[in-house]
Amino acid sequence: MPDKSTHSRSVTVAGGTIELSWAGVTHTGRRREINQDALLASYPLFIVADGMGGHIGGEIASASTVDRLGGVVEAGAVTPKTIEKALSRAVKDIASHPETTDDGTGTTLTGVYLDLSDGPPQWVTLNIGDSRVYLSRDGVIEQITTDHSVVQELIAAGRLSPEEAENHPYGNVITRAVGPSESVAPDYVRLDVVDGDRFVICSDGLTKELTDYGIQHFLTANPDPADAIAAMMDAALENGGRDNITIIVLDVALRSGATGATDADAVDDSSPA
Repeated sequence: MPDKSTHSRSVTVAGGTIELSWAGVTHTGRRREINQDALLASYPLFIVADGMGGHIGGEIASASTVDRLGGVVEAGAVTPKTIEKALSRAVKDIASHPETTDDGTGTTLTGVYLDLSDGPPQWVTLNIGDSRVYLSRDGVIEQITTDHSVVQELIAAGRLSPEEAENHPYGNVITRAVGPSESVAPDYVRLDVVDGDRFVICSDGLTKELTDYGIQHFLTANPDPADAIAAMMDAALENGGRDNITIIVLDVALRSGATGATDADAVDDSSPA
């Protein structure tokens, strides 16, 4: 299990500094024997993967995906192109693994990275499947990613209400994943860097047990990311813990008028998660 402590990073940009702090945790839950979730929280990329598949296939899929994206971070160039190249390699890893026996083996992938490559700093969210990125801004929480699921398609078509979706029999059926097909690209959303923003990146093991209101409640009650993930995890387990649960909380603060940059020099003031 990853270290639950809060980690931090100072990123110097034109006009000031972006201060980041984060914590992440994953748990098997109360009903599953194997944890098929995986996470990566290593500046500038923060992601959650929720594996699926027979035997230990889901664990292989999520771990392979996180490992390949970890290599992108180490190489120092996180872009849509390098992300998608890593995902293509992860698909091959999954297919060739000797213990991958289920054609349905795959994983969701969701997260956010800080883009300093061109113009003002921006966040970029990425998503495949039904894990989620939430943004809490000024005390209001919003789901930034859109689920790739049968239920979400029914909601979008007006055939199902969000309330009806909560207990729908196809609630766990996703329409896109890393693994089952040779090529799959994430959806991307760009966001401005705003002082005080808080991101929650999570697998559906959390959202099965906590509403959006509940997630915001624990953010408000716990300013420190490590305290926030611990409180959410405890509540999710108390509410049933029906699935593997993975959570990252990432906080953003701007110092000395950091409003944009074309170049950046990152200074790490703690060990990476």
